Amino acid sequence: MIIDAPPARRNARLGTVLCWLAVVPTALWAVARLLGLDRGPLVQAFAFTPYVAGASVLVLALTLALRRWWPAALAALAAVALLGTVTPRALASPQPTAAGPTVRLLTANLLAGAGDAGTLVELVRRHQVDVLTVQEFTPDAQAALDRLGLDTLLPHRQLNAEVGTAGSGLYSRWPLTDVGVRRNLEGWGFSQAYATVSVPGGPPVRVESAHPSAPYALDQVGAWRADLTAQPPATPDGGLRILAGDFNATLDHSPLRALLRTGYVDAADATGQGLTGTWGPYDGDLIPPVTIDHVLVDHRIAVHSVKVLNLPGSDHRPVQATLTLPTP
Repeated sequence: MIIDAPPARRNARLGTVLCWLAVVPTALWAVARLLGLDRGPLVQAFAFTPYVAGASVLVLALTLALRRWWPAALAALAAVALLGTVTPRALASPQPTAAGPTVRLLTANLLAGAGDAGTLVELVRRHQVDVLTVQEFTPDAQAALDRLGLDTLLPHRQLNAEVGTAGSGLYSRWPLTDVGVRRNLEGWGFSQAYATVSVPGGPPVRVESAHPSAPYALDQVGAWRADLTAQPPATPDGGLRILAGDFNATLDHSPLRALLRTGYVDAADATGQGLTGTWGPYDGDLIPPVTIDHVLVDHRIAVHSVKVLNLPGSDHRPVQATLTLPTP
């Protein structure tokens, strides 16, 4: 004769199983994130780490409410690890002392030229933008922007308009030197326009419109990693550099963190805006927002503010950063 376990015991077992089922994935995510194991399908998944960090608090609350102490201990470790990587992005950090001129920079992905040109020109005018970098920049977009007066607002430019998504551009209020276009050799072969901006009263600044390949499929992860690794490193003992654009990576991706360690600072992270989404649902896709558009600045540049704006027609949101350069 088989005797069923008492209901209380069955409920206790069910509660324990439920806790472990919730805790183990969170803990494994924390370990993979801390060890930088963004490989294969984990590359796309890691973009959503801030959401997992928030969920880890709920998992901890569940284990505590059910008084499952071993799962609670593991949940607490996972929550501390994940929140420790994510929370600093919402906190402003001290800025270097910089007494040079102010530079207002805007970067925008135009979604193969579909981003509304009128809105972009208005953003440049309203925010008194000095330097603009664009990605997925097409000949039609170039013509539309000039018709709407961008050539007057930002008369100096290094442009590489292409049909489709590979084009890029750099516009400036001030003269440009050492201009060029760099082609990412993997994946989609996105181009990156660059130039040295001659800022009045300040040191020259090398600015590049960054656009590494996207890890949209498993067979593209290698190209994504190669393109990020090939981005120009900071030169902390040399001239100032700024990389601004669509990096197709968040601060939870190890190649981007490695690039930062060369001497860059993420402007949004520095001002407590590092969790503001820049890509995802803005063209109708039901994807939680993630932060893949960045302005990376030399660590000697002070970041005063970062604003994430709206651009109808694009699946990205433009990022505007107000910077102060060091004295020459």
